[in-house]
Amino acid sequence: MKVEIWSDVVCPFCYIGKRHFEKALEMFEQKENIEVEWKSYQLDPNYVYNPNKPESSLEHLAEKKGITIEQTRQLIEHVVSMAAKVGLNYNYDKIIVANTTDAHKIIQLAKSKGLGDRAEELLFEAYFIRGENINERETLEKTALEIGLTKEDITEAFESDKYAHEITKDIQEGRQIGVRGVPFFVFDRKYAVSGAQPIDTFEKTIAKAYEDWESKNRTISTVNGIDGSTCDIDGNC
Repeated sequence: MKVEIWSDVVCPFCYIGKRHFEKALEMFEQKENIEVEWKSYQLDPNYVYNPNKPESSLEHLAEKKGITIEQTRQLIEHVVSMAAKVGLNYNYDKIIVANTTDAHKIIQLAKSKGLGDRAEELLFEAYFIRGENINERETLEKTALEIGLTKEDITEAFESDKYAHEITKDIQEGRQIGVRGVPFFVFDRKYAVSGAQPIDTFEKTIAKAYEDWESKNRTISTVNGIDGSTCDIDGNC
């Protein structure tokens, strides 16, 4: 059964939601039958990064909401607390606001090689935990190598239109099925969970979606019946 997750690596709830989903999936007995596919989504695709004046997340939020830095710290306390409960130590003092287009190119490249989940994890970690500047290609190249990608692949991701097209495709697909914010989890194109819901919500949704999927895809393995005369494919009758 496929689970599709629309996400942006600068979304604090996306990283928390990833952890909640992972914990729920780990407890699911049939987890080996679950396929996870990450989908691109951009919270602010028009954000313009100024390399001469990198903008901290706290400064950006304060300016956007017209409040002080101290008020901003208080505003994000609940997010930091939620993250800490699942072992994520968000470092807002170091986070640099980013346009995620190039990061999503790396994710799309990684997806094509079966490394989508690892790409999401390491890019989340780079942004929220280590406070690395993911606007810079040097940072993304370093992270991409950690993911397991080659320098040749990374160069292609940045220079080719192929992965930019895949980003657009994911975003348009999301709009068509009603994605208006992230994280957004879709189970077998039948059930959806929006936001970093509690672990038990994911547990229940995984179980229900899988039950329906299994019922729909169940094949008859044995049939009880009456034996009679037959012929086999070797011509024995």
